[in-house]
Amino acid sequence: MLEIKNLTKTFGNFKALDGLTMTVPKGSVYGLVGPNGAGKSTAIRHLVGVYRPDAGEILMEGQPIYENEAQKMRIGYIPDEIFFFPSASLEEMRRYYRSVYKTFDDTLFDALTEIFKLPLKGQLRRFSKGMQKQAAFQLTLCIRPDVLILDEPVDGLDPVMRRQVWNLILSDVSQRGTTVLISSHNLRELEDICDHVGIMDHGKMLIERSLADMQGNTLKLQLVGDTPENLEILHESQSGRLKTLIVRGTTEEVESLLQAANPAYYDLLPLSLEEIFIYELGGVNYEVKNIVL
Repeated sequence: MLEIKNLTKTFGNFKALDGLTMTVPKGSVYGLVGPNGAGKSTAIRHLVGVYRPDAGEILMEGQPIYENEAQKMRIGYIPDEIFFFPSASLEEMRRYYRSVYKTFDDTLFDALTEIFKLPLKGQLRRFSKGMQKQAAFQLTLCIRPDVLILDEPVDGLDPVMRRQVWNLILSDVSQRGTTVLISSHNLRELEDICDHVGIMDHGKMLIERSLADMQGNTLKLQLVGDTPENLEILHESQSGRLKTLIVRGTTEEVESLLQAANPAYYDLLPLSLEEIFIYELGGVNYEVKNIVL
């Protein structure tokens, strides 16, 4: 299990993280989402032990991560911007990873070579962005990490390779119980693979729970008639007599209030992760706006 407790980080006068608390359950696939500047990448750099916290704790299975070599060796990390040694080839990076990680699996590396089909001898810096991402996955999966932390992991990959990479990650979770944390703006993909989600904003955790609970506690209500009292409304719009409300609550709770109000018509619909993200962050303030010239 990964834990961040009351984490604060300031750069000059800018507070990037403001008492951030989050929990990534062991063996879960956790999606960390939020608008640009929310502090996701800063939180990730603390989790992999790059940044020293100003205040708070970063723990893996109860042990601190910062300056803890044993814990860091159990973490695989693929950042948004990939770095390799300037003139290194994939084979040379393989030898480097093997020298650093005692768990490096050469058999798996050879198997992944058949999947990714990357040249072993060409300079990695001459690879396309997508090929560099594939190389990063090939190397990182072979260290057999207990925790895999990914920042925009499939950016630059074509649709077929994106599916291949997700399949490899989920297979690792299924077979080895790997804990995976993914930060991405592609909420549609996260919805397909994640079982837990945390939504960050302004350096804090806005909401954190299992995806099933999150989708089961935020609903779209279409309604003709009086709006029931005691509904927790996140957003409301109206077209003619039809009202569309985004409400917080379970289907049973909302239906109980609707039955008491006895509207002429109503329908309850589930929300996608993208819709939950928008409305949890403030609804209308995050909608696409037109400019009138």
